[in-house]
Formats: sequence, C-alpha cells, structure tokens
Amino acid sequence: MEDKELLRYSRHIVIPEIDIYGQEKLANSRILVIGLGGLGSPIAMYLAAAGVGTIILADYDQVELSNLQRQIVHNESSLLKNKAQSAKATLEKLNSKIELIAIEQEQDLPSLKELTRNVDLVFDGTDNFESRININRACWSNKVAFISGAAIRWEGQVSVFDPLQIDTPCYECLYPESSRGSLNETCSETGVVSPLLGIIGSCQAMEGIKYLCGIGAALVGYVSYFDAKKMEWQKLKIAKRASCPTCQGS
Repeated sequence: MEDKELLRYSRHIVIPEIDIYGQEKLANSRILVIGLGGLGSPIAMYLAAAGVGTIILADYDQVELSNLQRQIVHNESSLLKNKAQSAKATLEKLNSKIELIAIEQEQDLPSLKELTRNVDLVFDGTDNFESRININRACWSNKVAFISGAAIRWEGQVSVFDPLQIDTPCYECLYPESSRGSLNETCSETGVVSPLLGIIGSCQAMEGIKYLCGIGAALVGYVSYFDAKKMEWQKLKIAKRASCPTCQGS
C-alpha cells in the first residue's frame, strides 16, 4: 500500500480489527450495488470512500427532479441521465483510485445470475418485491451474500442473507409470496423522509464493510427494524421456512 493510500485510509488502519490487512481486503473486493436511488446512494458513496476496489453500479432508470430530495449521489446536473452513469461520475470524483463499472440495462433473473456470478457481495438498493425476489434467487443460485434494505415513510429495515452459512433463511423466508400484496408500497405513493434513506443505506454499507473484512456479527438470520419517529431499533430473528421455494429448507 502506497503512502498516499496509508494516509487516505488511516482512520480505518488505526482500528485494530481493520488494520492494513482489512483495508487490503476492501481494496481486493468486488461488489455489486443494484439500484442507485435513496439506498444505493449512501451505500455506493461510503463504500467508494472506504476503498472497496471494484464497484459495479446497476440501474436502468433516469434521474428525475423528485429523486434529488433523497438520492444524494445525483445532483441537478444529473437530471435525465442514467442513474448508474450519474453515480459513477460522482464516485469518480470521490475516489479516482477504484474501479467503477456502470450497468444501464434493466435486470431480470437470468441477467442477475450472470451479474452476481463473480462478486464478493451484493447490495440491494431496489424498491420493489419483484426485484428483491430476483436478487435473492440469483444470489442463492451463486452462493453469494447480499445485504437488503428498505425504507418508507418513517420506517426502515436492514438484513443480511448469506447462502454460505448453514441453515440460514433467505429473503423469501422473511417475505413469502402470501405476505407481499399488502407490503408492496412505494415512496411515490406514501412518501419517505429523506435522511431515513441515509440511515438505512449507511447501515447496509456498515454491514458490508464488516462482512468483507470478517469483523463482528453480521445480521444473518435477523432483521433490524428502525422507527425514525421514536428513534428506536428492534432486532428480530427470521424463521427459516421449510417450504421456501428458493432455499427449500436446506
């Protein structure tokens, strides 16, 4: 590691659990961020700042004026630009020493299986069940962990799903098909307070750094719920479903 890198990441390196070894792990990591909106913005920005070596940014959508209330990786000059390309331009200014790859195409299950094949970790920054289910199935197929987040109104949640760990639940254990109808609300319908996305996205980035460095206890098998109005967290265990169509109780 060069002197400039030692200085740049010095606040990580002085933490005993990270040290140079952990920082090099981050530098050698390849991650995928799916969705560069309210959650993907802080995820991508903090992981780029932290020195994650390769970040793949996937989003087919364009930046709209209503996005700028919370999607902080974009700005007014990004309007009508592809979100993955806009995010890449921002992150290049934040850290020019890392590799950034923008994917502009909409993703379905086959393409997600291909995208998740050669990455160390996946971050879900999407805002609908169909995308999350496809991410879950792609990651389970390729045995790669993913960090899930969601936020709406004043509430948010974070969890980690890791198919490499024995007897752990997947996303579809938490949300079986029968439960999704009443929960598939969107920010455009019900709103979301802008800093909430920063809180949840930052927690996803924190879980990612822990996972890549092998530090602490990840939220595998648990979901952490946040109530911004009360400023309270609740951590609940996720039950594994024997009838789950993805992890099949295995």
